[in-house]
Amino acid sequence: MTLPLQGVKVVDLSTLLPGPMCTLLMAEAGAEVVKIERPKGGDEMRSYVPKRGPDSVNFGLLNRGKRSVALDLKTQAGRDAALALIEQADVLVEQFRPGVMDRLGLGYDVLAARNPRLVYCSITGYGQTGPKADVAAHDLNYLAESGMLALCAGSDGAPVLPPALIADIAGGTYPAMMNILFALRQREQTGQGCRLDISMADNLFTFMYWALGNGESGYGWPKPGGELVTGGTARYQIYRAADGRYLAAAPLEEKFWQNFTRIIGAPELATADGLDPAVKDRVAALIGSEPSDVWVERFADVDACTVRIVGLEEAVKDPHFVQRGLFDRKVRMPGGDVMTALPVPIADVFRAKDEVRDSPALGSSEARFERGG
Repeated sequence: MTLPLQGVKVVDLSTLLPGPMCTLLMAEAGAEVVKIERPKGGDEMRSYVPKRGPDSVNFGLLNRGKRSVALDLKTQAGRDAALALIEQADVLVEQFRPGVMDRLGLGYDVLAARNPRLVYCSITGYGQTGPKADVAAHDLNYLAESGMLALCAGSDGAPVLPPALIADIAGGTYPAMMNILFALRQREQTGQGCRLDISMADNLFTFMYWALGNGESGYGWPKPGGELVTGGTARYQIYRAADGRYLAAAPLEEKFWQNFTRIIGAPELATADGLDPAVKDRVAALIGSEPSDVWVERFADVDACTVRIVGLEEAVKDPHFVQRGLFDRKVRMPGGDVMTALPVPIADVFRAKDEVRDSPALGSSEARFERGG
């Protein structure tokens, strides 16, 4: 089977999460990815816990199917070896702070002169330019400064920690992958590569389209707990059942809301304003009067967009996800352990059929691409 990125050669100079997940997606779609790591310790993600054998499970999940080359980029020999790889590459992904690659002699101008077809993708927190370009930060900081974290409020009104690294993946990995594909397509037309400046903080604003719309329209800048998707309506809410478990209720459309109010035994609320706090209190009291099992049974086969909240351990055993094969693929760790590979948003038609692929041991590959790869 010919994969969509078969024949594409990628040099991965990134670490931790955003860049490695981006190159994982490319590897899963057939690209040959050579990961350049520090000789001592390699990618910091290797040291994270929990581990399976010598490496972190996180590293294994993010680096399935890649090759690892250990090079010291602070030495001339290391830079020369890296340059030899990059001269053959179609794509380079790096995640250093702005200016670091230039100081290493691996800046875009230098590399583009040697390989004009190179797609050079830089992933940073705040982008290559601007007052915050050199500021050290992590996912939580980008959420805080983009306005997103302020919209995530707990019952006491204080912001809560999101359970996902939204900026890293939604603001870094996915935009990087999308723009790399655009750049490769453009290169087919022009013969020229380009420089991509991916800012994780910039890309968070896309997810707040509704909040920006509220502010721009004069409707008012949104507040936590006060808007359609931040807890301001009974139609998009989390309710506690009598057994202490929770229901996620999202009957936004009228037909779903009518079904919902009928199932909870309050058809008189079908025409009520969901933004009325009294309506939320009434629904909460009704949901809280029965255990979650009862509600799961009553809402079964009813279009009301209401489900029980489950933990991850329960979710991965859900017959729906199991039947769809989300967890069929495996990754073999350097010590020989085999574990479930990370599900990724790539259609099966674009992925190799091999179910088990290796996570590379540090420096286990030669500093070259496979001939004809």
